[in-house]
Amino acid sequence: MLDLWILGTGLYIAALLMSLFPVVRALLHKVELGPPGAGFDESPHFTPDAKVMLNQHYSRIRGALGYWKNQAVLYKSLHFYSVLWTIPSAVVIPILTQAIEPNNLSKATVTLVATVTAILLAFHKGLKVEDNLKAYRHGESEFYDLVRRLLDQPEAFGRDEATQLATYFDEVERVRRFVRNAETDNLATIDEARAQLEKLRKKNAGGEG
Repeated sequence: MLDLWILGTGLYIAALLMSLFPVVRALLHKVELGPPGAGFDESPHFTPDAKVMLNQHYSRIRGALGYWKNQAVLYKSLHFYSVLWTIPSAVVIPILTQAIEPNNLSKATVTLVATVTAILLAFHKGLKVEDNLKAYRHGESEFYDLVRRLLDQPEAFGRDEATQLATYFDEVERVRRFVRNAETDNLATIDEARAQLEKLRKKNAGGEG
């Protein structure tokens, strides 16, 4: 039976590390923006001067779009990694607790699973993973929706070209402010992370007692 605990613990650690690959990749690998498709240059709705202004505006926001996309990919991978290892643990831990034998390894295995689960929950909440994912994805999606609407229905932004461009630029700035404010509000602090870990530590200590 001891060999089964060793095997199970080894498989758990191996799976834990292997499934971390998408998170590491998101941290190290920069996601490139995809081709925008038919853009401002191909639009029949705007004058050459307006197309120059639109292309220049896009070139200035392109860096922010790339950052939003990379952050969205990172927080998405963190979110799914946390969900993958915390939800099943809520079912597995009580079962493993009943299977503990009078040896240190079985207890250590249950402690390992519970500790990993507690750390992931603390990081997920402390880093505000879900809130950040929603903010970056919303900002990215909202911007491209504005671009598509401007290209397909420019009259929705105003009667004349000058009004359409001014309204579009204002709307894009609104999206940028939204993402910037959300990013600032969702910044994790050391105190919040410490509080989450302390709360989980007390909860686990109470359960062991």
